[in-house]
Amino acid sequence: MSTTVVLYSYIAAGGALGACLRYFLTSQIDSWFGKSLPFGTLAVNVLGSFCLALVYGLIERQELAEAPYRAFLAVGLLGALTTFSTFSIDTLTLLQSGLWMKAALNVILNVSVCLLAGGLAMTIIKG
Repeated sequence: MSTTVVLYSYIAAGGALGACLRYFLTSQIDSWFGKSLPFGTLAVNVLGSFCLALVYGLIERQELAEAPYRAFLAVGLLGALTTFSTFSIDTLTLLQSGLWMKAALNVILNVSVCLLAGGLAMTIIKG
């Protein structure tokens, strides 16, 4: 089997797992907190930002081999777990409903908390 096929297999497996995990987590979080603000999308984006920074930090420190972990974890699992497109649609839906403050809060929370989560992970990795 060629290395390209193996690489895409890792991405596909990670992507399937990440998509299922995203659906599960967003459903659970939305059932706990309601849908007045897309907390489920925020949670998976924050979790994904944190985990992606950890994965890249571990690869950079050579504590985790780039192949196949980058393909499986970073591209597949975390790529499917996080969702910029859903964040965008959630924000547009809030705007179309005239909920400007909630839309602004959604943007601010997603950008700032995801950056903080990624920064925290990088700080942890650099020890």
